[in-house]
Amino acid sequence: MNFNLSEEQLMIQQAARDFAQTELLPGVIERDNQQKFPHEQVKKMGELGFMGMMVDPKYGGAGMDSISYVLAIEEIAKIDASAAVVMSVNNSLVCAGLEKFCNEEQKMKYLKPLASGEVIGAFALSEPEAGSDATSQQTTAVDKGDHYILNGTKNWITNGGTATYYIVIAQTDPEKKHKGINAFIVEKGWEGFAIGPKEDKLGIRGSDTHSLLFTDVKVPKENRIGEDGFGFNFAMAVLNGGRIGIASQALGIASGAYELSLKYAQVRKAFKTEIINHQAIAFKLADMATSIMAARMLCYKAAVEKDEGKDISEIGAMAKLYSSQVAMDTSIEAVQIHGGYGYVKEYHVERMMRDAKITQIYEGTSEIQKIVISRSIVKNSK
Repeated sequence: MNFNLSEEQLMIQQAARDFAQTELLPGVIERDNQQKFPHEQVKKMGELGFMGMMVDPKYGGAGMDSISYVLAIEEIAKIDASAAVVMSVNNSLVCAGLEKFCNEEQKMKYLKPLASGEVIGAFALSEPEAGSDATSQQTTAVDKGDHYILNGTKNWITNGGTATYYIVIAQTDPEKKHKGINAFIVEKGWEGFAIGPKEDKLGIRGSDTHSLLFTDVKVPKENRIGEDGFGFNFAMAVLNGGRIGIASQALGIASGAYELSLKYAQVRKAFKTEIINHQAIAFKLADMATSIMAARMLCYKAAVEKDEGKDISEIGAMAKLYSSQVAMDTSIEAVQIHGGYGYVKEYHVERMMRDAKITQIYEGTSEIQKIVISRSIVKNSK
C-alpha cells in the first residue's frame, strides 16, 4: 500500500482544511448551541464538489477516489462534525447507492442534483422497533400494480428535515422476511409524507435529525431501486461503504481534539513550565497521536480496498469500530488536558466529546461492528 498522497489528494485535503477554517469555524459554537443547520456552509460544500465526491462527473459528481473522500471528511470533522455527517450521508448512503444500483433514468433525475449539492438526501432505514435489527422493518410498501402504498415511521434520520429526496426501506412481503424488503426514492412534499419534530440531541446538534411519517404515500413503481426484494441487500451494501464515512468523521473529531490539546499544552503553564513538559500530559498526547495514526491507516486501507472493488465489510467495520473508540477516548482526554477550560464551550473540546459518542452508535453500533468482524473471521478461517 502506497502511503504517499498524490498532488491532487493533497490539494483536496488543503481545500477542505481551508474551507473548514474559514467557513465552518466562525459559527460552529453558535450552531451547536442553537441546533442550527449549516445551510450556507453545506451549499458551499456542494460548490466545492464535496457533496458527491466519488460520483461520475456525468451525474454531477467530482469523480474523486475514496482516499480523497476520507481526507476531506477528516478535515471537515476536525472543526464541525455536524457538517461532516451531512456530507457523509449525502455521499456514502445516498449518492453511492444511487450511482451503483439505480437505472439511468433514476440517476439523471435524482443523482445529478444530489451529487452536485443542489439538494441533499437522506437514508431512512431505522425505525422505533428496528434499529440494529434492520430485518424487522414495520414500514410497509404494498404493491398496487403501477405504484406502492407506503405506511410507517422512520426515526433518527439525519438530514431528515432538510433533505429533498429520501431513500426509504420498507417491507413489501413479510412472508419472505428480508427478501421481501424494497428500497424506494421518496420526494419531500408527496401527499401523506410528514416530517416529525427535530430531535434535541447530545451532540452533532448542527445536523437535523427527525422522524419521518408515511400515511398512504403513493410511490410510483419506477421509484423502486433494483428488482423486487432487493431492498435489504441494497441497504447492507450502502452501509458497508457508509462506515468509511463515519470512521473518517470519527477520525476527524479525534485529530481535531488532539490538535487543540497539543496547542494548549504548549502554552499552558503549571509548576513554572508548559504542561507539555510534564510526563503526565506528554504521555497522553503520545497515546492520542498513536491511536489517531492507527485509525487513519484503517480508514485509508478501507478506502483503497473499496476503490479496488474488494469486499470491505470487514475492514470497513474495523475502521468504524476503532476510529469511533479513538474519537471517544481522545476527546475525553482532550477535555482532561484542558482542565477547567475543557469544560466550557469556548475551547471546543467539550463539543467534540459530545459529538464523538454518536460515532459509536449510528450506521451500525460498535456491537454490530464486532458481529460483522467476528463473522468474517469465522468465515475466512474455514
